[in-house]
Amino acid sequence: MFETLTERLGSVFDNLRGKGALGPKDVDEAMREVRRALLEADVALPVAKAFIEKVRERALGQEVMRSVSPGQQVVKIVHDAMVETLGAEAVPISLAAAAPVVIMMVGLQGSGKTTSTAKIAKRLTAREKKKILMASLDVRRPAAQEQLKVLGEQIDVATLPVVEGQQPVDIAKRAMQAARLGGFDVVMLDTAGRLHVDEALMAEMADVRAVADPHETLLVADSLTGQDAVNVATQFHERIGLTGIMLTRTDGDGRGGAALSMRAVTGVPIKLLGTGEKLDELEDFAPERVAGRILGMGDVVSLVEKAAETIDADKANAMAAKMKKGQFDLDDLAEQLKQMGRMGGMKGVLGMLPGMGKMKKQMDASALDDNVIKRQGAIISSMTKAERRNPKLLNASRKKRVAAGSGTSVPEINRLLKMHRQMADMMKKMAKGGMKGLGGLFGGGGMPDMPAGLPADMPSDPAEIERLLGDAGGLGGLSGGSIAGGGLPGLAGLGGPAGGLSGLPMGRGGKKGKKR
Repeated sequence: MFETLTERLGSVFDNLRGKGALGPKDVDEAMREVRRALLEADVALPVAKAFIEKVRERALGQEVMRSVSPGQQVVKIVHDAMVETLGAEAVPISLAAAAPVVIMMVGLQGSGKTTSTAKIAKRLTAREKKKILMASLDVRRPAAQEQLKVLGEQIDVATLPVVEGQQPVDIAKRAMQAARLGGFDVVMLDTAGRLHVDEALMAEMADVRAVADPHETLLVADSLTGQDAVNVATQFHERIGLTGIMLTRTDGDGRGGAALSMRAVTGVPIKLLGTGEKLDELEDFAPERVAGRILGMGDVVSLVEKAAETIDADKANAMAAKMKKGQFDLDDLAEQLKQMGRMGGMKGVLGMLPGMGKMKKQMDASALDDNVIKRQGAIISSMTKAERRNPKLLNASRKKRVAAGSGTSVPEINRLLKMHRQMADMMKKMAKGGMKGLGGLFGGGGMPDMPAGLPADMPSDPAEIERLLGDAGGLGGLSGGSIAGGGLPGLAGLGGPAGGLSGLPMGRGGKKGKKR
């Protein structure tokens, strides 16, 4: 999400950074471009106007005119204004009510209410240790109730048994009674939707609300609908009263203006983002982090959180112990590649690192895709245990056997082995305390020592960014260290000790990135 906006704003800020001082004309010209970028990203016109006025007023202040680096000061002003527009701080789902707490899911048909209901139920079960009951009130869409039942079985969450012919209000009453008798902490009501907002839909929602008295009423809105999502949110809020919004399909929308508009127009906080179709692809909406992503500053905090959620702590600790001894075999590399896949693949991880937004075109041009991870996993799986522990055993005949078994080629195997050698060398250096920069994540606790000036001073030239990453130990330096030690396991497969992005084996055919 926000790819278009990130790209356009990035070019505006690059022009500002190149100026030694900013005058009113420079600011007005920049604001015109920012407004155009916001409108192209589907931001509602009133929101775009208010945003531009807020930024212009601050940018024309003495603090910018006298600033040593006025371009960077404007970036900060835009960032702060964007955080205010999105909501000053994150607002999580509230369970501060007497059990059973009722969460009512509303929205149009096709927005993803049923899947979102299951996603939230899974999260509350895992994180909050709550006993959840899900109930489908959708009696119009064929197999809607059966869909929720199947999802409940997948995530091991109870669903209300289906009674043929029962209407939504009666189902809500039965769900409340079953929750009280069964000692459930939370009841999730998945309501029916329509293709558009109409009186019948609103009347039904109001009747269910009167019966269930929900503590949370969440609007599930498809981010692909653009500005119309704002109209939908406004109508639902006026008639029913929303407490929060969840945006779905944020992984497929390059504009994302609905997120900027909905909070400002309705005053209702965006609480969650659906980032994919899988039931664990759900993120809390944190305004400051989202603003950072939009402006190309990255979101390392979310990256660490995602690692913490998907990592196997025992495996991480065992691997960290080996790495501290300078040991790193192909089984370890295979585990790191699997972890990369669980965290959203290469693009998902790179997109959360500072400065990577500006390198999107370069990454797209290199045909970077997650099939590389699968192919490398297949290669390692086709080796014997002895070969995985000691890659030096892989002579020409063995490589041919592995290539035939994995459906790959000998050159691809050679590239994988070279990447492993680079990683193994890096682990030895880390064991000796020789790594700096990003490698500082290894078991040492805390966040990486990024190059000075990030994110505001991140250079626009991709080659310069790549050089900085190379000097900092490559992205491979993010590997190593356990959760307990403050490290971020799971990224070792990304590059060599000085490789930056150039160490990446890229493309479907395993083409390698350009060397410096």
